[in-house]
Amino acid sequence: MLQVQSLTVEVGGKNVVQDATFTVMARDKVGIVGRNGAGKTSMFKVLGGELDPAAGKVMRTGAYGYLSQDPRTSKEQELRSAISHILSGRNIDADLVRLEKLRIAMEESPNTKNVAKFAKAEEEFTMKGGYSADSEARSIAAGLGVKAERLDLALGVLSGGERRRIELARILFAGSDMLLLDEPTNHLDIDAKTWLLNFLRNYKGALLVISHDLELLDEAITRVIHLDRPDEDDTGVVYEYRGTYSQYKRSRAEDEARAEKKAMMQAKEVNRLQEVVDRFGAKASKATMAHSIEKRIARIESEGSGVRKKDRVLHVKFPEPPQSGITVVTTKGLSKGYGGPPVFEDVSFDLGRGERLLVLGLNGAGKTSLLRILAGATQANIGDIEWGYNVAVGYFAQEHDTIDPQQSLMWHMRRELPNGSGLTETQLRALLGMFGLQGSKVFQESGSLSGGEKTKLTLAMLMVGRNNVLLLDEPTNNLDPSSREAVAEALENWPGAIIMVSHDEDFVKRVVPTKVLLMPDGQVDYYSKEWLDLVSLS
Repeated sequence: MLQVQSLTVEVGGKNVVQDATFTVMARDKVGIVGRNGAGKTSMFKVLGGELDPAAGKVMRTGAYGYLSQDPRTSKEQELRSAISHILSGRNIDADLVRLEKLRIAMEESPNTKNVAKFAKAEEEFTMKGGYSADSEARSIAAGLGVKAERLDLALGVLSGGERRRIELARILFAGSDMLLLDEPTNHLDIDAKTWLLNFLRNYKGALLVISHDLELLDEAITRVIHLDRPDEDDTGVVYEYRGTYSQYKRSRAEDEARAEKKAMMQAKEVNRLQEVVDRFGAKASKATMAHSIEKRIARIESEGSGVRKKDRVLHVKFPEPPQSGITVVTTKGLSKGYGGPPVFEDVSFDLGRGERLLVLGLNGAGKTSLLRILAGATQANIGDIEWGYNVAVGYFAQEHDTIDPQQSLMWHMRRELPNGSGLTETQLRALLGMFGLQGSKVFQESGSLSGGEKTKLTLAMLMVGRNNVLLLDEPTNNLDPSSREAVAEALENWPGAIIMVSHDEDFVKRVVPTKVLLMPDGQVDYYSKEWLDLVSLS
């Protein structure tokens, strides 16, 4: 299915993976894990054929489906309907067009040749399962949480989350021999995630998946490939473990404990031998013995203990926000639609200084549309927004819309600098470094970043603007567990106002909202723990 031999992956002139060798056979379920920025997505792009390796070979047999972390569609593809895009996984959309052309030709000229062409094409289409394909495609899309009426809309009018679910549906519908899925549970509510986990459990082909969703890693995989690259200047090394993610964590902890114990014993032995050398090295009669012992010390030190460097732990602190008025925002009668029925209408609320508003609702309820309206990225069809005195708004876009993939990380930080800011280049780099974005990486094009690193860049950009209101649309997407914890801890005691969309229950518990806005109805209520049951459904 997939053979990887002596693979080296290079990003920004650095080898993020070197000399990796492994095989994935039919029915293997493999999870690729590692810290944000370790190089998992870059390696995945090489495995999926999106990038060429710097060295080594990647050999694939059979058909494979590849879901990138940030799937893009062409302008031509955005004009076709979502259901047509899913059907293109098996070329059913093209078959339908061809069949229709042959039918029209037969009706215009019902000669023997045209009738035979249509009959043959229809037979092939039937054998291919063409007439049941639409129903199957819609069933997969429904399982992934796409509403039936959205499937007949053009791809271009769908939200980023919907487009990603449509692309995942297309890949699953294609029936490939191997699936390579990068963060497949992003944008999925609890029902859609449950459906996907069941699909992957029953999938008969080979599976490679990158995910920070611990439930998926425990439920759907039987083997772990750990990309160990603690720092930016390190070269990544691949380690393999059998079992689920939880079993891998235990095995890795045991390996590290053994390596640390071995290191202590080696250090103790080196110290003992060095004492012998120090005692007898100066004596001519013992010089040969001392020299032999020094060689032994050098051999022990060269062998090493196998102790791995610990992944860097983030320590994030958002700057104190400037003082604002008592009320930071008031909305009245907001409505939004995209040519059809309104997504939401008559949404009104207000938010005070230091309050936190949690926006809840099922997929398609307009949560992201509301935040985009508040951020000024799009306009409401009807309604008014009034911002309070001295309010400065920072926006975290779920799809990283505020990032220009052609520009460097430092360019983005400079762009966010308000007029009169005294922040120096060194201080801007320190803000990036707080999120583990450091060294030469800060001058790389942001398009080369992984999804987790783009999340970190966007969060770092929020720190530059001296904001006192944050609009956060799924701010923990793509982050590894330790990074999610660091961001939640930083926001927990931040005194500014927050309007947030999140399906991350742990994050919501830490940030502690004061109010809830239920979409699309616009119902406002005070927050209580009972609302947590709806967070994972959002």
